[in-house]
Amino acid sequence: MSAQCDYSFGIEEEFFLVRPESRLLASQVPSRLWKRARAEFGDAIESELLQAQIEIASPILCDVGQARRQLGGLRRGLSALAHEHGLALLAAGTHPLGLWREQSETDKPRYRRLVEDFQVVARRSLVCGLHVHVQLPDDVDRVRVMNRAMPWLPLLLALSTSSPFWDRLRTGLMSYRQAMYDEWPRTGIPDFFESEADYDAFAAVLVRAGAIADASSLWWAIRPSPNFPTVELRIADACTHLDDSLAIASLYRCLMRHLVMHPAEAPPCNATVRRIIDENRWRAKRFGLQAEFIDERGNTEPALAQLQRLRALCREDAQALDCAEALASIDDILARGTSAHAQLALYRQQRDGGATRAAALKSVVDWLLHTTVPAA
Repeated sequence: MSAQCDYSFGIEEEFFLVRPESRLLASQVPSRLWKRARAEFGDAIESELLQAQIEIASPILCDVGQARRQLGGLRRGLSALAHEHGLALLAAGTHPLGLWREQSETDKPRYRRLVEDFQVVARRSLVCGLHVHVQLPDDVDRVRVMNRAMPWLPLLLALSTSSPFWDRLRTGLMSYRQAMYDEWPRTGIPDFFESEADYDAFAAVLVRAGAIADASSLWWAIRPSPNFPTVELRIADACTHLDDSLAIASLYRCLMRHLVMHPAEAPPCNATVRRIIDENRWRAKRFGLQAEFIDERGNTEPALAQLQRLRALCREDAQALDCAEALASIDDILARGTSAHAQLALYRQQRDGGATRAAALKSVVDWLLHTTVPAA
C-alpha cells in the first residue's frame, strides 16, 4: 500500500455466508463460488478461517465517495454471486443462529496450522470484524501515533457493536465478538511500545522463540500493519450498515491526521493508562454507546460526550480530508443505534409478540440479510 494522497486508507470487511431458507450458516461452501469470486473480484476477495466467512478488501482509497462506490459495489457483487450459489451475505460481528460446532475450516495450510496451534479457540472463532488501514507520512513513527490513539479505541468499538448474540443466546453484551476474541493470544489492547523499533524488537523475540512466524500474528486491537505502511484499526465489529463502516473509518482517519498534526497532545503512556483503556474496552463491549468511560484520575465520561469531544478535536481534519459528510452518518448511528441495538430491539419485539426464541432470531437474521447489501 503506497501513498496516492494524504492519509490514504483501506477498509476490510468480513461477512458470513448464510443459507437464506434456513437462515443458518453455510458450513460447506462450494469451491466454485470461491473460484468465481476470485475471477470476478481478484484480490478484493479473501477466504477466512471458517468456510462460512468471507472478506472483502478495498483498494487504496483517497476519499469517502470512492470508498462507498468500491465497498458498495463489492457488497452487491458478492451478494449476487452468493445468491447464484444458493447463499446470502450477512454483516455482523456474530451470527445470531450460528453454532461454532457445526462449522468447517477452510482447507488451506495457514488455516490448518491455526487450528492445530489453537485448537478449540480457533474452531470457536465464528466472528467477523471491520479493519481500517490509514497511511501516515513517511517520517512519522507509527507506533508512537498508535500509542496516542489507544485511549479512543473503546469509543470506536462502541460505535460498531453488532454482536449481541452468541450460540443462539442473548449474551447481555453489545459486542460478544470482543469477548470471544479475547480467547486468542496477543489480542486486545497492546502495551505501550516506545517506537516502531521497540515493537519490531518484541516481535523478533517471539519469532526467535518460535511462538510466531512473523508480526502478522500480533492480532491486537490496533497495530502497525506488517504488510502495509499503515496503522491498522482492528477493534471494530463488522458493521451491518455500509454507512456505519464508512463513518467509523472516516473518524479513525481524521483521528490519525489529528494526532500527527498535534504531536504535543500526548497522554501518559504507563501501566495505569493501559489498564484503564482495557477497562473502558470492557465497558464498550458490555454497554456500547451507553458506556461510561473512566480516566486515570477516576472521572467518568459518557461515551456520547467523549464522541462529541473527539468530533470537535477532528473538525479541521474532517475538512482537510473532505470527511464531513461521512462523519455526519455518525448522527444516524446515534439516532437509530448500532446494529446491536437494532438486533436486540427486533428480538424483544418478536418475543413480546409471542414468537419463540428461534423464530425471533430468524427475524433478526432476516433484518441483517436485508440491511447488509446497500441499494445501488
